[in-house]
Amino acid sequence: MYEVIVIGGSFAGLSAAMQLARARQKVLVIDAGAPRNRFADEAHGFLGQDGRTPAIIMRDARRQLLRYPTVDILSGEAVGAKAVDGGFTVDLSGGDERRARRLILATGVSDELPAIPGMAERWGESVLHCPYCHGYEVRDLPLGVIAAHPLSAHQALLIPDWGPTTYFTQGQFEPEPDELEAFASRGITVERTPVVELLGAAPMLEGVRLADGRVVAVGAVFTAPRTRPATALAAMLGCAHEDGPTGPYVKVDSWGATSVPSVWAAGDAATPMHNATLASAAGVLAGIGAHQASVRARAA
Repeated sequence: MYEVIVIGGSFAGLSAAMQLARARQKVLVIDAGAPRNRFADEAHGFLGQDGRTPAIIMRDARRQLLRYPTVDILSGEAVGAKAVDGGFTVDLSGGDERRARRLILATGVSDELPAIPGMAERWGESVLHCPYCHGYEVRDLPLGVIAAHPLSAHQALLIPDWGPTTYFTQGQFEPEPDELEAFASRGITVERTPVVELLGAAPMLEGVRLADGRVVAVGAVFTAPRTRPATALAAMLGCAHEDGPTGPYVKVDSWGATSVPSVWAAGDAATPMHNATLASAAGVLAGIGAHQASVRARAA
């Protein structure tokens, strides 16, 4: 039996496992190999990793983890989890199972992009969600924000620091009067006719076509996709969730502990703020939290 199974092998999961490895805990990382950031060529804003490919960052992290003799990494998909006496069992897609006293869920989220032709093939390249992660790479281009929820206007207020900005309401997300005043002070153009198509040779973007046939030139657009948990494991275990601006996420305390004893969660699955550095930091906290819980249990 493992002391901890970490489900998820991206920034949060590997960061959690590193803390446990250094605490000499027997830990298993189960990695399905489909991280949310697989569509991005480079990671940005991540201290010491800026400009590196996410896959290479994770490859190096795995290699570093495997230097610790108490770590195992399994490439596979966890499809079920349940509490049993003394811990948990995790079911794998191939029919096997693994057991541990504690779990860390670093399972991430899946993105549901607005249903506009041309979005999917540009995702992570010229269709973006985070200006802090990708804004510098599209600086000085004409930029757009395609509204997808009520907080899209807040996102639009940020974007002019990277380039001249048009806010596309999609006919649904009209800015409030105070937001319109702020838009004017920031030089943001408001376009109320919906975007119906993205134009240009993907993954690049040359412009967007509006419902009335007009074309607006933009070099990149930001949007906030709806998010949903990438797996149902947290729900299977009975973890409480909260509603975020783009979708539900696992409710955790400041150490990543969920509502279910001996289960922690970290990364995009457990916060409405999605960012590589924040995911890694949350993994660190969850790993330390799981180790300290183990210490308390042994001392009881």
